[in-house]
Amino acid sequence: MGANYGSSDSASVNDISRISAGSVIKGEITSPNDIRIDGTFEGRIFSQAKVVVGEKAVIKGDIICNNADFWGKINGNFFVKDTLTLKDTCVVDGDLHIRRLQVELDAKFNGNCKMITEEEFTKLTSGSRPGMYEVQSATPKEDEFTVGSGKSPFSIPSNNEIPEA
Repeated sequence: MGANYGSSDSASVNDISRISAGSVIKGEITSPNDIRIDGTFEGRIFSQAKVVVGEKAVIKGDIICNNADFWGKINGNFFVKDTLTLKDTCVVDGDLHIRRLQVELDAKFNGNCKMITEEEFTKLTSGSRPGMYEVQSATPKEDEFTVGSGKSPFSIPSNNEIPEA
């Protein structure tokens, strides 16, 4: 399952943030470089490059990136500026906001898919963090969103309202 990381072939192994198999991490990852996850992660992942999620990986939260190759399991949403590739072993329970989608035979996807432009990606992910993507989770927490309440799970938070992952 060799993966080509990032947008250039010159990325060194030191430019890739990794969560190895057996690791369990909760929180937020923010990186200008590629990220590879083979363990368990709960929270939000922000990458200005590529996110690769291995077969045994489990993600609970949102992934915001330029490109992604996904073999693992996620309960959360993707916001991808360019291409998301759902590999044959993946299981996705969440929504996709993407420019391009590749789906291999046997990939499992339960959710909504919205094809977006680069401009829409920028609007969805622009926020208070200079130079990095910022997006409010599109998955409402309990009692956070009710029909007719006027609250939308897709609104972008202000500086003082950034929700915890």
